Amino acid sequence: MSDLLKSCPCITRYERNPVLTGSKVPYASDLVFNAGVIRWKGQYAMVFRNDYGCTQPEWESGKRFKGTNIGIAFSKDGIAWQVGEKPCFDIRDENTAVLFDVPKGEIIRCYDPRLTVIDGEAYMTFAVDTRHGLRGGIAKTKDLEHFEVLSLSVPDNRNMVLFPEKINGMYLRLERPMPVYSRGRDRFDIWLSESPDLVYWGRPTLLAGVEDFPYANDKIGPGAPPVKTKKGWLVFTHGVDRDDTRGKNGWEDTWKKRYCAGMMLLDLENPRKVLGIYRQPLLAPETDYEVKNGFRTNVIFPTGAILEDDGTVKIYYGASDTVIALATAKADDLADLCLQG
Repeated sequence: MSDLLKSCPCITRYERNPVLTGSKVPYASDLVFNAGVIRWKGQYAMVFRNDYGCTQPEWESGKRFKGTNIGIAFSKDGIAWQVGEKPCFDIRDENTAVLFDVPKGEIIRCYDPRLTVIDGEAYMTFAVDTRHGLRGGIAKTKDLEHFEVLSLSVPDNRNMVLFPEKINGMYLRLERPMPVYSRGRDRFDIWLSESPDLVYWGRPTLLAGVEDFPYANDKIGPGAPPVKTKKGWLVFTHGVDRDDTRGKNGWEDTWKKRYCAGMMLLDLENPRKVLGIYRQPLLAPETDYEVKNGFRTNVIFPTGAILEDDGTVKIYYGASDTVIALATAKADDLADLCLQG
C-alpha cells in the first residue's frame, strides 16, 4: 500500500484546526475526538469522545487511560465551541442496566458518539464495550441532557450511523460488523439494516467491501451520518490500510494502521443502491496534527457532516485520535467525484 496518499483537491481544511482539544474541556481530558455534530435549536451541537487520565510519558511507561466519557459542546458558527461543564451521557446507570437486563459490572465504557436529527428529535448512536463483546447503542433525547436508550446490538458491531429520515416507512442505519473469526483477520465492511421502530433491526445488506476502496486493505466503515443532496445520499466513510513495517507513530511503539476519509453516494429512494464510490481518499493524513502530534498518528476519522444553505458541507473528523478538526467542500463536487468513481 502506497505511503503517498493525498487528500482530494476539492476539500479545504480549516486553517486554524483543530477546532476542539482537551485543553478546552473543563474537566479531566487528555484526548477529544470522534464527535457527532448537528444543527440544533438555532446553533450547532456536538457530542464527543473524551479519554482522560493518561499522558504520553505515562502511556510509554505502561499506564493506561483512567476512563472514557461523552462530552457536549455548543457553537454559533460550527467553529468556536463552548464545552459543557460535565459529561452528558453514561450508559452505566441503574435504570439502563435494568432496562436491558445487563448484569452489574458488565458495561465497561461507552464512546464514539454520532448525532442525527429525525423529525425534529435528536438521536445518538454510540459504541459500548462490555465484558462479553462490543455493542452498538441507539439513544433518543429531546434536550441533549436526558437520554433514553432504545436498543443495544449483539456483539460485535460498531460505527453505527442513522439516516436523518425514514425511507419507505423504515429507519435505516449504516454499520460495521466485525467478523474476525469467520474471515480470519480484519476485513470489515459497510452494511445497511432497517427497522420499523429503532429497536428491532433486520434485513442486513452489504453495501461496500474493503475491496471497493483501493486505498484500504484492512477495513472500511461508516463515518458521519448520511447527508441528503439532490444527487443522492452522500456517505462519508473511513478506510484503513495496514503496513506491518510501520514503526512508532504516536504514543505506541508500533502503530501499523493509517485511516483516511472516503465517500460514496447512495440512491435517494433506495439507499441499498450504490450510485458511485470515490476511489481515492477524500482526506489523507498530511498535517502535523494528523501525522506528527497525537496518540495514534496517521488517523483521520470523519464523524459529523453538516450541509449548509450555500451547498458547503462542513466535515468534522477526529485527527490522530487526539483532537477534533474541520474541513469543507461543496456537496455537488463531492457527489460528482463519487459518480465519476
